[in-house]
Amino acid sequence: MSEGQRADITQAGRLVADYETNAVLADRGYDADSLIDSLRQSQTEVVIPAKKNRLEQRQIDENLYKDRNKVERYFNKLKQYRRVATRYEKTVVSFAGFVYLEPIRK
Repeated sequence: MSEGQRADITQAGRLVADYETNAVLADRGYDADSLIDSLRQSQTEVVIPAKKNRLEQRQIDENLYKDRNKVERYFNKLKQYRRVATRYEKTVVSFAGFVYLEPIRK
C-alpha cells in the first residue's frame, strides 16, 4: 500500500514481480516503458493499451482486455464502503484490514 495521493503506476512493478502469470491487464495509466519491459522479460503478455501520444501503438488482445471490467467492478463495489473510500484509518495495517474485511462482509 502507498499514500492515497501517490500514483498507482509507482507500485505496479513491485506488485506484479512476485506473480507468475500469462498476462497482465491494465488501463492506459499503466503504459510505462519500465513496466512493459519487465513484463516482456518475464514472458508475460502485455494487455495494456498504448497512450494516445505514443508514436508506436501496441496491438493488444481486445477479448482479453474486456476482462479488466471485472476488476473495475470490484473496485467500484469496494468504494461503496465509506470507510475505505474516505480512508478514515490512519495506519496502513488498519486500512488494509478494512479492505480485506469488506469483501467478506457481503
